[in-house]
Amino acid sequence: MSKSMVLEQPVGERALALEHFRSKLGLATDPADVHTDLERGETGFIVLDARSPEAYAAGHVPGAVSFPHRRMEASTVAALPKDKVIVTYCDGIGCNASTKAAFMLTALGFEAKEMVGGLEWWKRDGYPVATGAEPGRLAAAAVECGC
Repeated sequence: MSKSMVLEQPVGERALALEHFRSKLGLATDPADVHTDLERGETGFIVLDARSPEAYAAGHVPGAVSFPHRRMEASTVAALPKDKVIVTYCDGIGCNASTKAAFMLTALGFEAKEMVGGLEWWKRDGYPVATGAEPGRLAAAAVECGC
């Protein structure tokens, strides 16, 4: 009989596990939750595309603001709202622009979350993509998340 790889290490103590998962949910969101809230007109957050303007123009989350992470500093982010959570995203799991943006925004006093999977997972889930230099708007879609 082979030894279980999954069970090789015991599950962490409950209090530690609860804190870990609560913390993880406080730092990230996913395309399904972002899409649902955008569709419902939620105004407590903004979506920020941390990629280059060229990547943004080629395709982005409808309604997302283009703000390349490499251009972020105290003077350039001053116009962003401090009373909203900023959800950052980039291409996907092979890109860390959203992490860099969320880090910089947090360091500058904003509340930020990353959208896991970025635009890649957004598209994989069947959500629409806007093109061009303007944010565009999210139109109602019939796609349901399997979460």
